[in-house]
Amino acid sequence: MNVADAMTPRADLVVVEIPGSRDDVLEYLQEYGFSSVPVVKHVDGEEVYRGLVSRDDLIDHPDEDQLALLMREVPTTSADESIEAAAATMVEERSRRLPVVDGDRLVGIVTVTDVVHAIARGEVDGDRRVDGLATRSINATHTATPLPVAEREIGLADVPYAVVLDDDAAMVGILTEVDVLAVARVVEGEASTGDSIAEQDSEWSWEGIKPTGARYLPTRNVEIPAEPTRHFMTSDVVTVSGARTATEVAQELIANDIEQVPLVNGTELAGVVRDIDLVEEL
Repeated sequence: MNVADAMTPRADLVVVEIPGSRDDVLEYLQEYGFSSVPVVKHVDGEEVYRGLVSRDDLIDHPDEDQLALLMREVPTTSADESIEAAAATMVEERSRRLPVVDGDRLVGIVTVTDVVHAIARGEVDGDRRVDGLATRSINATHTATPLPVAEREIGLADVPYAVVLDDDAAMVGILTEVDVLAVARVVEGEASTGDSIAEQDSEWSWEGIKPTGARYLPTRNVEIPAEPTRHFMTSDVVTVSGARTATEVAQELIANDIEQVPLVNGTELAGVVRDIDLVEEL
């Protein structure tokens, strides 16, 4: 199976163009639930691929508005490469998506989700039990944790989710990057560059300026609601047992439009099966 058989072709892609702003990207990511969007530029009447902007880039760089400075280069692939080779590149480069290019021309994009679709359809091997694929280290947070704190926990753990626990340490939900992004917004303001900085009492705001004198300069913060995580989590959590195969779990991920699923042993939380765990097995 080649990348061309699994990728989303250019005709079906949502892209943003240079020049553009972070608001263009945020609008697309929130509207479509994407994790990233390709960036293109028209040069002499031809569309040229330039890079990607992801949801992480928006949250990590709230003081940057220019699309050209927010985007980053990621590994690319070609339409005739095997899906297994593309999956290996994703795992090695820690990239959830590979733009498919022909020279400087964007012809499509292949993602971890596309590979999971191929596993779910049985087009690549998915017979292995997932108890041998699951990640045993689980990122967790508490139901009462303010959402900005939970977002920071997710970022520091470098995973796209947090399992939500109650006072008895029982799993009652799951919070994902998509949930956070859905309610995040960028707010404009101003901050003094003197002895005090706007929002300095809020450790969950990212400042767009540094003190350089007694002046006021514009600043941009990512604003995330401070209510408890329980208001934003998914409480109806899909789970799987270790006896399920990679193909079966891939089908669960696709059917429920999720990127990871908790692994349970009876009533006990035993791990998490991420989509990238299934891709890594290839």
